[in-house]
Amino acid sequence: MDSVRSPDRPPSPPGGLSANSATARYGQPPGPGPATGYGLPPVVATPAYRPPVVPPPAATVRRVRPTPPASPPIPVKILVAGGFGVGKTTTVGAISEIAPLTTEAEMTSAGIGVDDPGVRSAKTTTTVAMDFGCVTIDRSLKLYLFGTPGQARFGFMWDDLARGALGALVVVDSARLDDCYPAIDFFERAGLPFVVGVNAFDGRLAHDLGAIRWALAIGEHVPLVRFDARDRLSVRDALLVVLDRALDRATRDRGA
Repeated sequence: MDSVRSPDRPPSPPGGLSANSATARYGQPPGPGPATGYGLPPVVATPAYRPPVVPPPAATVRRVRPTPPASPPIPVKILVAGGFGVGKTTTVGAISEIAPLTTEAEMTSAGIGVDDPGVRSAKTTTTVAMDFGCVTIDRSLKLYLFGTPGQARFGFMWDDLARGALGALVVVDSARLDDCYPAIDFFERAGLPFVVGVNAFDGRLAHDLGAIRWALAIGEHVPLVRFDARDRLSVRDALLVVLDRALDRATRDRGA
């Protein structure tokens, strides 16, 4: 049997569409096609939403300024002066951050009656030229220490050593105050700021500081300190007083 037709349905005209065909009923030609449902338009797939791609910002280049090289510390020349055998070489050696340069020579019998270190001293050598050492105070300041010879016959060197110095530490033995008079007179005439440091031999003084100031006839504007030439911190404190006095003089001179 090719087809079954209802007896009540009129026959299709020749060449026409069958009344019961899919084309007549749904308006679509027969044949395979996507299943779209009964009379519904074909479903068109909508692409999934994708946010727009925003390119990442360009990497920020941080420019680092090169650190300028640290400037070298300012050199400051300080003299360590005083009489014979008062502890000048010991003072320079106690504070110097380098091996101090010394010009020590053995004392001989020719110096008997000329170089008198005192009855308490076991000194067997003497400075015949100068002592040299240095110490860094901070990143901006460095002290260069020049120890002068104590004997009067080397006095001609003092003018050369004092050239360019900003201050001086006059070391004094309280038991032999007369040995320091030439040093104090020299710096007073030169107009160089100085500090009198009384070296405490054996941890004690022969006189108190008030009596020493009176005996030396120095004014109140001249600092008078007690220190131990063997102790690094004690020497440091005495040198800081010298530095402070030198800076004060420089400030007053600039203001004038």
